Amino acid sequence: MNVINFAAILLAALSGSAHCIGMCGGFVAAISAHKINKDTPFGKQFFLHFIYHFGRISSYALLGAVFGFLGQAVSLSYKMQGFLWFVVGCFMVALGVSLIGKIKFLTYLESSFILKPAVKKIYNFLTASKSLSSFYLLGVFNGFLPCGLVYFFAAFAAVGGSAFWGAVVMITFGVATLPAMMGFGFVLGVLKIRDVMIKISSAIIILYGIYLSYRGYITMLGAVDGRT
Repeated sequence: MNVINFAAILLAALSGSAHCIGMCGGFVAAISAHKINKDTPFGKQFFLHFIYHFGRISSYALLGAVFGFLGQAVSLSYKMQGFLWFVVGCFMVALGVSLIGKIKFLTYLESSFILKPAVKKIYNFLTASKSLSSFYLLGVFNGFLPCGLVYFFAAFAAVGGSAFWGAVVMITFGVATLPAMMGFGFVLGVLKIRDVMIKISSAIIILYGIYLSYRGYITMLGAVDGRT
C-alpha cells in the first residue's frame, strides 16, 4: 500500500465521518434512548457503545476481505488488473459526485433499503433487546447496510490485491470513524460543518477515482503494447 493509497484512506475516512453521523446516527441514538438506561454508569455506557461499534467494524472487515479476495481473483493478468482499476476509479468518481448531491442514485439506494419491511423488522428486534449480544449484532447489522463510504472503501479493498489488505482497508475506515461516532457528532452538529466535511470527503473520493482510473488506463496500455 503506497503513500497515496494510505493518505486517501485516512483523509476520506476522517472527513467522511460527517456522512457516517448522518447515516448511522440513528442507530447510536436508538442505543442511547432505548437500549441503555439513563442511570447506567458512564463506563458501562461507553463499553456498550464500543461493543456496537466493534460489531460495525467486524462487518467492514468481512466485507473488505471478501472484496479483496474477489479483486485478487479477477486480477489474474496485468491487463485485467488495469481494467479493474479503471472501472473502480470511474465508480469512485460517480460515488463522490453522488455524495455531494449532484446525482441521487446513492441517496435513493441508502434510503430505500432501510425502509424495507424485513430490514425494519430486524432493526426493531435488535433495538428492543438489551442483551450484550444485541449491541454487537446491531453493529454488525449496521455495517452491512448500504452506505456511500462503505462502497468507496469496498471498492478500494477490491484493488488492494488480497483478502488481508482488503480487511485492513475496511478496518482502517471503521477505526477512523470511531471518534466522530463515539462523541464528536455533537460537536460537528454545533459547528455546522457537516456539509463541509462531506464535500471534502467527496472531493478526495473523486480525485482518487480519477487517479485510479488513469493508473488503470496506463496499465492497460502497457499490457496491450507489451511494455509491461
